Amino acid sequence: MNAHTASLINAFTLIVMGGWGYFGSLNPSPTSLIPVIVGVLILVCNNGIKFEHKILSHIAVVLTLLIALALFMPLKGAIGREDTLAIIRIGLMIATSIFAMVYFIRSFSAAKKARQAKG
Repeated sequence: MNAHTASLINAFTLIVMGGWGYFGSLNPSPTSLIPVIVGVLILVCNNGIKFEHKILSHIAVVLTLLIALALFMPLKGAIGREDTLAIIRIGLMIATSIFAMVYFIRSFSAAKKARQAKG
């Protein structure tokens, strides 16, 4: 697996799980759509990640890191409410974000080693 595939999985997970959280709620909050918006933005950057465009890759990394960190408060709230489905949804979004971050770090490290080998 490579960074753009991991990022694609993360983007789709954010969109689907975030949408499910919003549309499946009896009284949805607009903040529930934040993962969906971030997922769409990461999806837009995915082609740039695939072709190693530095700016788009770094934008995707920042968005991925921010959403992974930002989802811990909703997770804490879901745990407090003992809402099992919300815990699973949010936990899955955090897990795929961390998964994507691991592949981004591996990709950046490999690119740095390739640059050093060239010159």
